[in-house]
Amino acid sequence: MFLYVLIVCANVLLIVVICINRSLHEPMYLFLCSLFVNELYGSTGLFPFLLVQILSDIHTVSVSFCFLQIFCVYSYATVAFFNLCIMSYDRYLAICCPLQYNTLMTFNKVIVLIAVTWLYSFLAVVVTISLSAPLQLCGNIINKVYCDNYSIVKLACSDTRVNNMYGLTSTCITVFGPLILILCTYIKILKVCFSGSKETRQKAVSTCTPHLASLLNFSFGAFFEILQNRFNMNSIPNTLRIFLSLYWLTCQPLFNPVLYGLKMTKIRSICKSLFC
Repeated sequence: MFLYVLIVCANVLLIVVICINRSLHEPMYLFLCSLFVNELYGSTGLFPFLLVQILSDIHTVSVSFCFLQIFCVYSYATVAFFNLCIMSYDRYLAICCPLQYNTLMTFNKVIVLIAVTWLYSFLAVVVTISLSAPLQLCGNIINKVYCDNYSIVKLACSDTRVNNMYGLTSTCITVFGPLILILCTYIKILKVCFSGSKETRQKAVSTCTPHLASLLNFSFGAFFEILQNRFNMNSIPNTLRIFLSLYWLTCQPLFNPVLYGLKMTKIRSICKSLFC
């Protein structure tokens, strides 16, 4: 519970700081605001449920609530990957096309990119749940600390080929699509850095380092969760499996606001002025 309070306080603080300071109404900070809202959303989809389970003597959950949690967790992950993707695109334009940046990355374009990210994420997960909800289940035990779609599919008595095909396709689009685009943007950024001035390299390092750290941290947890769902991980100790399965939903929501709050100079200085 204490961790959840920290997550809420850290993310709400940075959201408010970005919203009330006109100097932070720039594309990079608006994308960060979307990221922090998503961290609040994802952690809220997990922590209250865990708290109820810990305090309850009967560790059961209704079908509707289970699917609600699946919706929250899966849409959180999708928004996170696509948000990190558009942030890398923004950094690419800022570093590689500085003179055209304000023309290419307008306020309207920022709003459209954020809106498309959230809308696509919700629609993709709605399709996932609509395929899983009608399945006839042969069991009612999920060996996870939270509900996930593949655990539901594995309990089904009926044919699940459509679910598996859509699940794999959706995972590839959600995870590997953004990662490929991020890789392409960073290759171009590195080319500009090696051929550019010292000032260009410093700008790239200061703005790209927190983004890369956030991406690697989230990807590590997400990849483990994908592997755990698809393959037999019984060789890994149960405690470690539980920790790693919760890592991307518990550490990332606190890691991002702390990381960006410390590394982004404007945000750090405004936060200092609030508390000093």
